[in-house]
Amino acid sequence: MQGESRMKRALVRSSSGYAKKYINRDLSWLEFNRRVLEEAEDASTPLLERLQFLAITSSNLDEFMGVRVAGLKDQRKAGLNKTDFTGYTPQGLIKRVMKRTGRFVRDQYRTYRELMRLLSKEGASIVSWEELTPSQGEAMKTYFQDIVYPVLTPMAVDISRPFPLVHSREVYLAVVLRPLNPIPRTDERNFCAIVQVPSILPRTVLVPGRRNSRKQSYLLLEDLIKQHIGLLFSGYETEAVHAFRITRNSDLTLNEEEAEDLLLELEKELRRRRRGLPVRLEIEKGMHPSALEMLKDELELDDDIFEIDGPLDLSFLSKFSGLLTGYDHLRYPKVEPAYPAEFEDDDMLAVIRERDVLVYHPYESFEVVNDFLIDAAMDPDVLAIKMTLYRVDAHSVLVQALVRAAESGKQVTVVVEIKARFDEERNIAWARQLEKAGCHVVYGLAGLKTHAKVTLVVRREAGTLRRYVHVGTGNYNESTAKLYTDAGLFTCHPDIGADASALFNEMTGYSTPHDWKAFAVAPDALKPKLFDLIDREIANAREGMPAWITAKMNSLSNQEMIDKLYEASQAGVKIELIVRGVCCLRPGVPGLSENIRIVSIVDRFLEHSRILAVAAGGAEEVYISSADWMTRNLTRRVEVMCPVYDRGLREMLLSLLRLNLNDNVKARELKPGAGYERVTLEGIPLRSQFESADIPLWKTVGMRISANERIAPE
Repeated sequence: MQGESRMKRALVRSSSGYAKKYINRDLSWLEFNRRVLEEAEDASTPLLERLQFLAITSSNLDEFMGVRVAGLKDQRKAGLNKTDFTGYTPQGLIKRVMKRTGRFVRDQYRTYRELMRLLSKEGASIVSWEELTPSQGEAMKTYFQDIVYPVLTPMAVDISRPFPLVHSREVYLAVVLRPLNPIPRTDERNFCAIVQVPSILPRTVLVPGRRNSRKQSYLLLEDLIKQHIGLLFSGYETEAVHAFRITRNSDLTLNEEEAEDLLLELEKELRRRRRGLPVRLEIEKGMHPSALEMLKDELELDDDIFEIDGPLDLSFLSKFSGLLTGYDHLRYPKVEPAYPAEFEDDDMLAVIRERDVLVYHPYESFEVVNDFLIDAAMDPDVLAIKMTLYRVDAHSVLVQALVRAAESGKQVTVVVEIKARFDEERNIAWARQLEKAGCHVVYGLAGLKTHAKVTLVVRREAGTLRRYVHVGTGNYNESTAKLYTDAGLFTCHPDIGADASALFNEMTGYSTPHDWKAFAVAPDALKPKLFDLIDREIANAREGMPAWITAKMNSLSNQEMIDKLYEASQAGVKIELIVRGVCCLRPGVPGLSENIRIVSIVDRFLEHSRILAVAAGGAEEVYISSADWMTRNLTRRVEVMCPVYDRGLREMLLSLLRLNLNDNVKARELKPGAGYERVTLEGIPLRSQFESADIPLWKTVGMRISANERIAPE
């Protein structure tokens, strides 16, 4: 009780008075997206990569609006006025979020204009119709008539034709018309219509270049349609055409307990999501008052309207930057993932029988995971394969391997998380394909998302069975594995194998909670395990023994976890955290968190691995996990934290953590006032992602230790 009172008194003074003990989750997320925008603003970042970062900020903001802001609006509509643990009511937080978002959007488009100016100097540009030569205009007109016009659908809005369904995150044109031959008593009336800019066509259209010119010019599809909009409305004069875009509530509400068929229930909910309530309206600057009034009335939005000085939805810049040819000097140098040296021998399972192997993507190829499944599918002595799938690539080699295994008579069990947000439809399709092939497909446990990343292979060997396990921090997705940093462990350690079997039994059957030997599994056992580890460090600190915690994750927002870290800090435990995104803990506050340091790294690759290391009285325990330290991960998901038993592999992961903490190029440190500051560059520049690219340098050390002091799996 006394410690709790001391924590409540330990508040950091800010310029506006006393700040709260915790940082709000949504405001912290906006700070994260701001750090992404800073990469787009950074002149040292290659120009086309800056466009990519700007596109990411746009798609990030879309999801934030459709999920987090939508949720706050639902709370406000329900009349909830209770403050959250960071001290905000839904109404108060919405005001703060929207104010900051308005400033952020203005900075986005200021950055967009600057990047377009710099790109034009390099010989590539997005041009307006007025900048085209007559011959270019004719070419664009032909493209419109042959490719664009046939897929356009003008939708009038009047008494007999009600306002159509406007899809979330799609660009539309609001058209204000006046009849060429006015109807009596309506000659002062404006007619309105809507035209969708077809998302099935490229957003940018290459303009034929001038003779002997190397410049690449592109015209936005909506500008091309605007120029020829009159062809859709014969007998009317076009008074104004402006783009708009809405974001709908994208969250899903499933009654899993009463659903007879979860797959069918989810499909129904996905259809309902298309009609979710609008939470944001983006309009082109200078929109005609009649069009704006129509949109406000039909969408029932009086506020949360963003007037945009530029093209709507900057996420198109991601594909646009990829279209530009001959500009590799404006991109990051390519990183070719290395195939792990440990598996250069063809027999992967033989290697895993001999020693545990750690792989680190994207520097090491995800092909090794594919090969693990392919080899298992083809091996006549493999009896069973069990796997969790959360987000899967559109052309997944892993799924095809599972299909092949099932068709060859193996027992294949796949836990497919069909509720993975925005991947629901793809995962439903995969689930049906796997079922058709004869796999036993499970959709997880009611009320919980299955977020663990585990593969189990059971093989018959010399009259007994041996379990081979892969545990990862990231999704089984070949595409994102090239863009995200993630760790994966291959092992046949008997305790890990037994726990993997128990985990799948719990997810597919009615097994009682397992007495975990190696794993810590959410929602029941992960948080208690983390608390036990922290409590042990607290006890060791009080005894004068080595006591520290180093952890890496995407987000930290669970109040109980934050309070436990505050407690550890007050006991003298040194805590260093690498938290890429949301962080509700306020570090460096005297009497509360002065022993806690937090850094965030935003760079070329998305920092995605979850790693925990503790002093353990000098024994240095290390774990990898699928879970962030958020309430949803610790209490509403199936997550796994797995120990790394091999000393050499532990040393590899500790090297990675130290590398991140010593980054003085792309690291930003969270300050007590909740702002982030770039780490001061002292001495030799160290950019952790680029240093990590030289994997053999640090991995060889760990492999040497492993060879000499390997903990045998049997």
